[in-house]
Amino acid sequence: MTTIIEARGLRKRYGDTAALAGIDLRIEAGRIVGLIGPNGAGKTTALKAILGLTSYEGELKVLGLDPRRERNALMRDVCFIADVAVLPKWLRVKQAIEYVAGVHPKFDRIRAEEFLARTDIRPRARVGELSKGMVTQLHLALILAIDARLLVLDEPTLGLDILYRRAFYDTILNDYFDKERTILVTTHQIEEIENLLTDVIFLQRGQVTLASSVEGLGARYVQVVVRPDRVASARAFAPFYEREIFGQHVMLFEGRPAAELQGFGELRTPSIADLFVAKMQDSPALPRGAAS
Repeated sequence: MTTIIEARGLRKRYGDTAALAGIDLRIEAGRIVGLIGPNGAGKTTALKAILGLTSYEGELKVLGLDPRRERNALMRDVCFIADVAVLPKWLRVKQAIEYVAGVHPKFDRIRAEEFLARTDIRPRARVGELSKGMVTQLHLALILAIDARLLVLDEPTLGLDILYRRAFYDTILNDYFDKERTILVTTHQIEEIENLLTDVIFLQRGQVTLASSVEGLGARYVQVVVRPDRVASARAFAPFYEREIFGQHVMLFEGRPAAELQGFGELRTPSIADLFVAKMQDSPALPRGAAS
């Protein structure tokens, strides 16, 4: 399988702060990868390094290229959508299409126009006249009309209502299945994308705390809704996270066979959102009675 992104010992400092503390990454072709972490975890810095937008230490290859020295060649096969609009407000929609068609060799103008024809966006409308959701749709039309191998999404639906968010990800997925693309996405709305992901990477304080395929999580982690009379016995098996909600104790275990935990209560595979909350805790397990 082709490796799209490979980083070894990737580091970046801002003064005394380590935004990236020597992380290792490996992302294969055709995957949809969620890069997830709290504010300040290093997600945006990692994306900037991948896109050749910031200096860094360590080794990094994207599509076999060095983003620092070969950015022009790299960006022929990489597309990027950020959480902020970068199109000037005076620009008309048709002018945006004409501009991208003139500068990008892999832009399919007909594909962009067909996408926009399914929206309420008028070709002569100015960017400043569009809602935030429409601007996102315009960005999406321009990006998906480029035959890129890697699509990088940084909080792409921030500030959009649920209808626009759902439509955005549906469009991305349909395009993903039509072409062999690799997608790297960061978002705080984990619940909305976890069913789309093939892989997850958790970042905390500039370090990778989890890197796994989604299908591999079930073999590695078990969530148990513990029966009241088995709480003490379950704790003896050292859960790395525990919470109490509505009188029920929920514990997460790593590396424990399900058979060992079967008698303690109901076993589940934790959601990515639940696993993220658990992994971001400062202590191995919350004290008894702690809220989620």
